[in-house]
Amino acid sequence: MLILRHGEVNDIVSGREREIVGLVTSAYRLHHAGKSALPHSCFLRLPDGTPNRIIALPAYLGGDVGVAGLKWIASFPSNIAAGMERASAVMLLNSTRTGHPEALIEASLISAKRTAASAAVAAATLCGGQGHDGVALIGCGVINAEILRFLAATQPSLRGAVAFDASAERADAFVRKCRESIPNVTVIAVDDLDTAVAAYDLVSIATTASEPHMGLGACRPGATVLHISLRDLHVNSILGCQNVVDDAEHVCRERTSLHLAEQVTNGRGFIDASLGEILSRPEDFRREPGKVVTFSPFGLGVLDIAVAQFVHGEALRRGMGLAVQDFLPLPGMPEYAR
Repeated sequence: MLILRHGEVNDIVSGREREIVGLVTSAYRLHHAGKSALPHSCFLRLPDGTPNRIIALPAYLGGDVGVAGLKWIASFPSNIAAGMERASAVMLLNSTRTGHPEALIEASLISAKRTAASAAVAAATLCGGQGHDGVALIGCGVINAEILRFLAATQPSLRGAVAFDASAERADAFVRKCRESIPNVTVIAVDDLDTAVAAYDLVSIATTASEPHMGLGACRPGATVLHISLRDLHVNSILGCQNVVDDAEHVCRERTSLHLAEQVTNGRGFIDASLGEILSRPEDFRREPGKVVTFSPFGLGVLDIAVAQFVHGEALRRGMGLAVQDFLPLPGMPEYAR
């Protein structure tokens, strides 16, 4: 068993945005081709009346990857007020030959970067190859910071960003951090949601909202909206868009905006395509002139294990991590010790 700590994972993934985008793109294509196994995520909610939850995402990805694993990720929004990160995560990778656990990896960065990579893939794919000059960031947390980093790395034309958050203090801190870490993009904070949404034709929404709270009336015609946090948009906004998802079976659950839209319409006819479909057959998807396109990803476990497998391989190559040789019972170990 190889144990990889946060700092080691950070050393491996830092500055590897384009490679991670490639891994995520390949994972989407493999999933669409049926070369994956992806049970529904399991949500553990504590009986304390809070929005705190821990989610298990098991997955298998085939093709050239050939990896199985599990992400166990906690989301505790109250951490933010205490100065801690909202999310924490761990990844377990298993051998597809023996089933033995092979790696235990601190996965908060893997989770954030695969999410940002999926947003970057959607932004590039849904704009038909045309670049974006800026992005509106709704929600000033770790995910939108990573999304901006990935967009800056993959969209050479991107030069500006506006940031909005319900907390002006958090927005200001976010802007300062982004200016330091992504100096080639000019980031400013605005204090009005509609002003932010209207600023650019690319919008990224990554909040901690548990119920729909916003519409898209202020969007520019033909805008692309990355609806990463899934529970922000009113049903009528979803129904007024062209909707692209990562996987309809997964995203129409757990009271996401699309789940609510499914309940209202008694079907999923409002979903136009999956991102994997468009990546595999781009000619089959056509944007309607002037209509907003929304990408709503549930967050597939196959993306996590694709990135985790890359991290594991790099760690082995570099001799990183803590190797525990006797994690499993050793051959010849007395039966009572098993």
